[in-house]
Amino acid sequence: MERNFITPVRAMNDFFLKPSDLEILRKTRRRSPYESEPPITVYWLKDVEAKALEVWGSQEALDRERKKKTEELKRYQQYIFSVKRVLKDMRKEPANWSPQGGLMEGSGKVVLTAVAINGCNFLFKMIAWLYTGSHSMFSECLHSLADTVNQLILAYGIHKSSQQSNPDHPYGYSNMRYVASLVSGVGIFCVGAGLSVYHGITGIFNPDPIGSFYWAFFILGGSLVSESATLLVAINSLKKGASKAEMSFWEYVKRGQDPSVNVVLLEDLAAVLGVMVAGSCMAVATHLNSPIPDAIGSLLVGIVLGAVASFIIYSNSAALVGRSIPLSSIQQINSELERDLMIRAVHDVKGIDMGSGLVRYKAEVDFDGRELTRSYLDKQDLEMMLEEVRNMKNINEMEAFMLKHGENIVDLLGAEIDRIENALRKKHPEVRHCDLELL
Repeated sequence: MERNFITPVRAMNDFFLKPSDLEILRKTRRRSPYESEPPITVYWLKDVEAKALEVWGSQEALDRERKKKTEELKRYQQYIFSVKRVLKDMRKEPANWSPQGGLMEGSGKVVLTAVAINGCNFLFKMIAWLYTGSHSMFSECLHSLADTVNQLILAYGIHKSSQQSNPDHPYGYSNMRYVASLVSGVGIFCVGAGLSVYHGITGIFNPDPIGSFYWAFFILGGSLVSESATLLVAINSLKKGASKAEMSFWEYVKRGQDPSVNVVLLEDLAAVLGVMVAGSCMAVATHLNSPIPDAIGSLLVGIVLGAVASFIIYSNSAALVGRSIPLSSIQQINSELERDLMIRAVHDVKGIDMGSGLVRYKAEVDFDGRELTRSYLDKQDLEMMLEEVRNMKNINEMEAFMLKHGENIVDLLGAEIDRIENALRKKHPEVRHCDLELL
């Protein structure tokens, strides 16, 4: 009998009628579903359906309007969901979190120091090459030029990576360090190694008479001292980072945890080796009065640069593709989640190293529905709920009761997920993004 009637609000929402359309329809008074409320005015359902057909002209037109309103509602709900998601992420954002320091902090200082030193080395080596015509000195000149340009690229990557995330880049710009380091590695391989090997081969097959290397040796000596100083700065910076990350020095370098300083370390290591090789080959060439050892020195410098560039390209490519965090870290996070009362099991776990010491953790969790419901009921007056159920007279009242508490339980589930994610971030600050999905 209750289904034969419809309230004014539902008549307007379900059949898209105006208040003026309802004024001429039959109406009656029915008991309110709430005991403390007075009787409510309702209309006969068949009268409302007939009026809707009269207003809209046909059932097809009414169905089209209903479909249109349903799509508008979905778009509105999606918009509301998006806004809530943004607000939720803002609440999760640690108040004291900011992107990694820019050029004036940590890695940035190391890179700027390297730019200044390598720039000066390039100028002095170029003067020495123009004066002596040495193939080895030409390779060293190219080496310093490549180092200077590549470290300027690193500086740009560090500057870019310090920018805040935005809607277009919700995970921030931390990977720009790896991108810049990868470009730097390709530059070393193509320009530094390629031209050095080419110049060495040319020197072997088309040797030129050698000149005096007197001043070149002084410049190489000064370059060796300055490159060694930059190398020590990079080593100390990486040691501090390895200690902070609780990793060994070589593991920290191999995983490319600080890609910018990594490149400086490897470039300066290659520079020190290159200076020693170039100086030795030039000394042999002077002793034998032959240009061949000098050309061989250029080849050896090119091989050293190629090896360093290959390692830089490999390590940064692995990081950009999406490298997992260590298995021990994943297992530690999983065990902490599974110890939570609300979680029965954790499945399909992925821990991705996003670079710059940040981690994205994703897992599917099996929530314990009984514990969740029990937690909700602990906050309710069960006697009042029982009395409310006993006083129900029809299915409409039961539906309203179930909808109210069902929505509250879903809200509680969202709050529990927020609690678990916040606890995980507090225990593991490196977990910048945590995505827990329900099974």
